[in-house]
Amino acid sequence: MPQPSALSITGIAPEMIGPAAFDVDALTVIRVGKRVHRAGAALPQTAASAIFTVSGGLVAAVIVGRVTTVIQTQANNTKIVANPTSGSDVDLCAVLNISADAVGDIYAMTGTLSDALVGAGVACAMQAKPVIVPAGTIDLNCAASNTGAIEWWCYYVPLEDGATVTAA
Repeated sequence: MPQPSALSITGIAPEMIGPAAFDVDALTVIRVGKRVHRAGAALPQTAASAIFTVSGGLVAAVIVGRVTTVIQTQANNTKIVANPTSGSDVDLCAVLNISADAVGDIYAMTGTLSDALVGAGVACAMQAKPVIVPAGTIDLNCAASNTGAIEWWCYYVPLEDGATVTAA
């Protein structure tokens, strides 16, 4: 039996199969979810403050932060907390001391609630497992009153119709 020498596809223009044919934003949504950015803002002062608002139901979320203004050199145990509209707060990670972190340092979570917030300089692995968060807020909780600022991204997939995340 003769072997075909080449695959022939008709009806598809070459520009439809090259890299330019793919919508990078659409591929990002498929891979890690919809992206919401929260501009750099001052740290909460010995308190928790909302960084994202979850509305309409459950979402699976991956959260990444980056220092935009150097963090003051002073112990500051920091964590990310789910603050549901109904029910009790849940720590999404254990604390990390962010004292003296430099502009560009990146924060992420592992997805295991008992693991500390990861602060790995200017590069770190993407959160391996998303966290499931109900309607309410996702808060940054700082144990001290430090100067400094962090910008945040939340990549999320709605688990219920109408569930969304917005920057707080």
